[in-house]
Amino acid sequence: MMRTRRHGRAEVLLVCLFLAISTAGVYWQVKDHEFITFDDNEYVTANPQVLRGLTSDGVKWAFTSRDAGNWHPLTWLSHMLDVQMFGLNAGAHHLMNVLFHVANALLLFLVLHRMTHALWRSAFVAALFALHPLHVESVAWASERKDVLSTLFWMLTMGAYVLYAEKPGIIRYLTAFFLFALGLLAKPMLVTLPFVLLLLDYWPLNRLRRQAAPLKPVTPEAPWDDTAEAEKTGAPGRAVVSRLLVEKLPFLALSILSIGVTLYAQQRALTDVPVADRLGNAVISTIKYIALMVASTDLAIFYPHRGMPPWWLLVPAAGLLLEITLLIAWKGHRAPYSRTGWFWYLGTLVPVIGLVQVGAQAMADRYTYVPLIGLFILTAWGVEDFTRAWRKRSALLAAASALTLGFLTFLSFIQISHWRTGIELFTHCANVTENNSWAYLQLGIALDDARRPEEAIESYRAALAISPNHAVTHYNLGLVLARRGRVEEAEKHYREAVRLQPRASNFRNNLGLVLGRQGKTEEAEAEYREALAIRPDYANAHNNLGVLLAQKGKTEEAIAHYREALAARPGYSSAHNNWGYCLMMADRVEEAIPHFIAALRLKPDDANIHANLGTAFVKQRNPDRAVMHFEEAIRLAPSNINVRATLGKLLAVQGKRDLASIQFKEILRLDPDNEEATRALTVLSR
Repeated sequence: MMRTRRHGRAEVLLVCLFLAISTAGVYWQVKDHEFITFDDNEYVTANPQVLRGLTSDGVKWAFTSRDAGNWHPLTWLSHMLDVQMFGLNAGAHHLMNVLFHVANALLLFLVLHRMTHALWRSAFVAALFALHPLHVESVAWASERKDVLSTLFWMLTMGAYVLYAEKPGIIRYLTAFFLFALGLLAKPMLVTLPFVLLLLDYWPLNRLRRQAAPLKPVTPEAPWDDTAEAEKTGAPGRAVVSRLLVEKLPFLALSILSIGVTLYAQQRALTDVPVADRLGNAVISTIKYIALMVASTDLAIFYPHRGMPPWWLLVPAAGLLLEITLLIAWKGHRAPYSRTGWFWYLGTLVPVIGLVQVGAQAMADRYTYVPLIGLFILTAWGVEDFTRAWRKRSALLAAASALTLGFLTFLSFIQISHWRTGIELFTHCANVTENNSWAYLQLGIALDDARRPEEAIESYRAALAISPNHAVTHYNLGLVLARRGRVEEAEKHYREAVRLQPRASNFRNNLGLVLGRQGKTEEAEAEYREALAIRPDYANAHNNLGVLLAQKGKTEEAIAHYREALAARPGYSSAHNNWGYCLMMADRVEEAIPHFIAALRLKPDDANIHANLGTAFVKQRNPDRAVMHFEEAIRLAPSNINVRATLGKLLAVQGKRDLASIQFKEILRLDPDNEEATRALTVLSR
């Protein structure tokens, strides 16, 4: 007996090694992948709380924030810990996701094997989970840490629950409950776990019996048939069912609480899609996920929501779903795994199927991370049953499994490679989906971030050709055009964005900027004030309105807006700099200098602030400190002719003619026709 047990442990260890090595191997390429410009900025690269690493303020923020339209404090803390350990090394962040995914696959195998004692079927389910291309999105995307982290606690909760079911006790029960609570803190996807635990009670744990006898798990040699069991013990009694339901009530209460918190957190992210459209899309998506599980081609990060599906597609899809569900509910006692597998799939899809629509997607690969486990179980045990009478079944199944896993590994490797950069990812998305304006919008953002503005403009125009009334695309196109100096075109797109979303304060603020650059100061002021009426604590709009008022000579009113900007955003260096400049232009140099110094503390590598502080020291008759800041401004911005000219004049006044000449010669190198530099060199050469 000991020999057999040791052999079993060796097989379990070999399966674990295979799962770990194969999964890590196919995902290893993510070490060279970048962050992408969609969601990764909100979760990591541009999130000031996360960028500080683990701090007491960050922990408090994580538990109170509704950022990203979710309440998932454990996920925020996980990202903070990554930044604490790795900084913004994107590869390290991605590899942490891989580590969680490997752990999830191992735990799925170990828990399923413990429940069923079916080594190879459990291994096959875990391998499908680990290597299926539909799961690439959850692993290769840094922002989807919530998927892999919450699923870790899902698996740990299941494992703890199995131990409790084997030997009930308060410590084991509380362990499962505590792990479940942690999972909900990572992502509310776990709200369906109490339902799954009831399914596991049915199969494979076989707890639905009249007597509360010790657990008798399913074994490969004696697969459970609830008909046979009912003949021996009778149908499950009310007392047994009631006990199992009561056992889940604390879990259910926590799920309900999590649902309430999630709906509150997602208020701003909810999309107004008609209920009928949502229901129709849910039916089609449920079938499509099954199709993609079987034929995983043309996977994309975003599938556009097309509204209500056509009746000729919806009716057969709904009929097929209903037929499968009724068949399994009616005949499933002959293959109880089918009930657990199918209802696992349907039940765990509910939170992400779009009944509560968040975002504009019809479906998403990442939504299958947990639900497909049910179909994998149904497949593994179903194939075993279907081929029970075959000759050489073991060899045939081993070969088929190897070919299946090999093919899925190949597809996953290709799919993972699309995630190397945002540009590659969104290009692929645009190529494999039809009329996907979202893909072109995100491609434009990625190209702009990569300093390829002309290509970004082209991509935004492609998005608008598909969705001409998309306000965000007009706005982003306006941003690029404004930076390129094409302010009239930018104004046109900003105005269109404002027309489509008149309550978007940032649209109005940026429209004000391009109006101001064209000298349309009254219109610009009106837009800034409208932005502030919508959002009174909008720091950028306060700052920009302050600049405009200062230009009009309304110093005190300008200062009031700089003060509001800093109240809304205490670390706003531009507001300090502009406040200082406003005071300096009003000959209040002594008041101006502290603001320039405060701005430099916040942004020490800003050439403009150094130049302004240098000018303030000149006015204060402190030439040495002025020279120091002008030189630093030139080091940071070597092509700034105005600063070089100011420094050259100051050095000449100090009698440092050679040093002054160097500045004017450099100006002539940058601008050979500069008359001021030519005259200065003539004077200095006498």
